[in-house]
Amino acid sequence: NVISITDGQIYLDPELFYAGIRPAINVGISVSRVGGAAQIKGMRQVAGRLRLDLAQYRSLAAFAQFGTADLDPVTRKQIETGARMTEILKQGQYQPMPVQEQIADLWMAGNGFLDTVPVNEVREFEAAYLDYLRTANASLLEKIAQEKQLTDAITEELRAATEAFKAGSRWGGAAARSAA
Repeated sequence: NVISITDGQIYLDPELFYAGIRPAINVGISVSRVGGAAQIKGMRQVAGRLRLDLAQYRSLAAFAQFGTADLDPVTRKQIETGARMTEILKQGQYQPMPVQEQIADLWMAGNGFLDTVPVNEVREFEAAYLDYLRTANASLLEKIAQEKQLTDAITEELRAATEAFKAGSRWGGAAARSAA
């Protein structure tokens, strides 16, 4: 494979598109020279390993198609986490998301708050979570937008808000723990 000396290339994958993953970017073979340099620090903080994790997930998921009975617990968890992260990254047409919401969303997903949420409910969880942040924690989103990074104080506030949301939702509390 030859890579040109431009800013990179984005590979759009028809299989991902027809699987409902939009934008259908194949992160495993897409290349960028610019990469993190074009992102604000907060996005780099939450998305640091995302590309590698998604590429590993897609390769494990392809392998797992042949049967998951023999998968060890670590591999099974990697596949489940990758499926949840893929759901988080899906974006509806004409539905842009402000960068501060993207950062909060990826932080929440990357810190295990989706671990007990069924994959088919991740989008619903995400929508409720973002609504909660917009209404009950608008000042937190504003701080992320102003600082353009996750300081220790903002991270602690985000953790508290996310824990409060999950505990008060149908995905948290005693009912969710007994279902898990």
